[in-house]
Amino acid sequence: MDVNVRDAVEADAETLGAIVDLPADALRNVVHDRTVRLAVEPASEPGPNADVEPDADEAPGTADESVLGFVAFDVREGTVHVTQLAGDADAAERLLAEPVRFAVSEGFDVSFVVPDSDADAAAAARAAGFEAVGSGPRFDGEATTRYRFRPDGD
Repeated sequence: MDVNVRDAVEADAETLGAIVDLPADALRNVVHDRTVRLAVEPASEPGPNADVEPDADEAPGTADESVLGFVAFDVREGTVHVTQLAGDADAAERLLAEPVRFAVSEGFDVSFVVPDSDADAAAAARAAGFEAVGSGPRFDGEATTRYRFRPDGD
């Protein structure tokens, strides 16, 4: 499967909200406040308007791509924090490469808290080189595991 990764734009908020079952306004704020990257599967055949520029408020490629997932992350106190990850294990692993790439270039660690029920995110974290480092906070009563990626392997 061919997967591209691109920056999210405000016009993606409805799609992101549908993926994680949250209001589009909440995801619009995430797009503004954090780095958000989308995994997209381009259409196999160009549409009839493939050579037409999208409107300024339209997400790039939205007419001819399928969103497979997204990652949101920010940096606080020298650590990259993955705040949201959605998508199947393959898309999630590809998306985790984004904050890892940034962290490696800046010499930062990456922190990621995964609900214990999210097997795809946990598998993606392990496949992307994260290590489970203990229990995380409870979210809505659910146990979580804290994962860490250290560029130097410590």
